[in-house]
Amino acid sequence: MAELNPSTPKAGGAHKRKKMNLRVDLTAMVDLAFLLITFFIMTTTLAKPKAMDLAMPVGSGDPVPASRSLTVCLGKNNQLMYYLGELKSPLIAPTVTGFNQRGIRKVLLETGKSVYDKTGKGMIVLVKPSDHAVYNNLVNVLDELTITNVFTYAIVDIDPHDTDMLKQKGIY
Repeated sequence: MAELNPSTPKAGGAHKRKKMNLRVDLTAMVDLAFLLITFFIMTTTLAKPKAMDLAMPVGSGDPVPASRSLTVCLGKNNQLMYYLGELKSPLIAPTVTGFNQRGIRKVLLETGKSVYDKTGKGMIVLVKPSDHAVYNNLVNVLDELTITNVFTYAIVDIDPHDTDMLKQKGIY
């Protein structure tokens, strides 16, 4: 049983008072505290993990035309490299940019518009994370694809040629 006892008076006091023994039983308060703790633990909902839907293709169908395919290679230091077409003969030369609004978002909007104007079809984006890329950067690219309404994209393994180009650009 929990109890609270008063402290004893100091010796040498001038007055002698009649001291009443005060005793407070704290058992009920301890019980109430544990009941409240139990109530809040049972009624609290923890944060649920948020997941992004990602549909991966089962098999490769038709070949992707180079004039519609934008390749985005994720490098280190929050930078990425992009090019349109094939790396051997790109329609847009490999360029390094960042993850801000004037970076990849501007590239996706402008390139998507020019591809649609030339071919009448939407752009296909190939996202290639390197070994030095951060997972957060992959999520940022997927967010930018959603924001810019690019619905056709795939996450693929990076080629050795792309890795060499990232090394030349200094972001591998």
